Amino acid sequence: MPGLTVATPKIYLSKEAGELVLRQGANPMAGSRTDTRILIIGGGVTGLTNAWALLDAGYSVTVVSDRWASMEQRITSQIAGALWEWPPAVCGRHTDLVSLRLSKGWCMTSYHVFEKLQKILPADTSSGHGIRMRVANFFFDKPIEENAEEYEKMLEIEEAKIRGFERDPALVTKHAVCQSAGVVDAYKHESPVIDTDAYMMWLRNLVASKGCQFATEHISGDLLDREDELLDYYDARVILNATGLGGFELAADKTVYPLRGALIRVVNDGTKFPLVTEALVVAHDYEKRDEDGGIVFIVPRNDRTLILGGIAQPNESHLDLTLDSPEIRRMRERCNRFVPGLANAELDPDAPLVQGLRPVRGENVRVERELRRKKDGSFSRIVHSYGQGGSGFTLSFGCAGDVLKLVEEAQACLPPVPMKSENA
Repeated sequence: MPGLTVATPKIYLSKEAGELVLRQGANPMAGSRTDTRILIIGGGVTGLTNAWALLDAGYSVTVVSDRWASMEQRITSQIAGALWEWPPAVCGRHTDLVSLRLSKGWCMTSYHVFEKLQKILPADTSSGHGIRMRVANFFFDKPIEENAEEYEKMLEIEEAKIRGFERDPALVTKHAVCQSAGVVDAYKHESPVIDTDAYMMWLRNLVASKGCQFATEHISGDLLDREDELLDYYDARVILNATGLGGFELAADKTVYPLRGALIRVVNDGTKFPLVTEALVVAHDYEKRDEDGGIVFIVPRNDRTLILGGIAQPNESHLDLTLDSPEIRRMRERCNRFVPGLANAELDPDAPLVQGLRPVRGENVRVERELRRKKDGSFSRIVHSYGQGGSGFTLSFGCAGDVLKLVEEAQACLPPVPMKSENA
């Protein structure tokens, strides 16, 4: 494929005991269902992660997208903060109870895959995936017990036995956090941190090496109306919609809306300010957040780049922010107040500011079959996975594991089962 360097690492995904896991060696399922093609619409992290899982389950896969990851014009998945977080995430949080319940399982599946991938193919080799396990520190402006939501989240993290968990207010002084930041309590744990540029290129290379086919095309309209046409054209049995914000049109889902975000990229080489090697995140009370979301999000992206964030602006779809925009200036000032010397940081000359639109859904993350019937009354063979908001990487492998089951149901044209409400 033009522009791709195809690698063939001996790794594969396998569904075991209901969970998607990463294995090393020869895949026993490889090519077992090549007569069954799955059409995936969407070339971001959700679409390509599902392509990986479906290919390793033996299916043939075609991914259609109007844009692909590149350094010239970054797609949404490349703009992501890509720090693994226990839900709800600081940026682009979900508050729906169904999403929160499901996301806690999805995120752990992804944690285990990222962790093992980094062990099998260490980031300090020529693996190119850009995944690092780093310590992530979460700071609070009052004792955690005084915020019921954050306290419950911390207890869940401890119970999940996430590596390196420790609650310690002394983390504030350990990291020399400025007093003006106003934080008094903290905890830490190890988290996967993904260099999104490197990972998205690597992921596309990987699925290409496994036989994935790619088509650059813009798909429009309601997929339910075009289902038979698309299945016939691509010789596919099932369609997976992984288009993020595209769900507004392609799934006729009017609850989908954009949550604008932006990140400043600075040089992190220890010359202008002390080298930052751990993620530093502030989770203030949500009632106290300003019009930007009030987030402090400082994460080493790779060995030379530090990302500073963030903002979370709902229903703002214009990507017209600059370094001089008021909300970007406020974002930078919040980060500067947190890390001594950060105000001296040199901007990344290649991409000082990146911005994108997180795909959020009014109800919950949607990983389910199409519930509407086709015009002839038959069941649809469309599966949806979108609305992950600011947690696309965190939920990617967990959602893909559920998609495998939904694809099998759709092939058999079984009646779709809607996601159950918390009270069901």
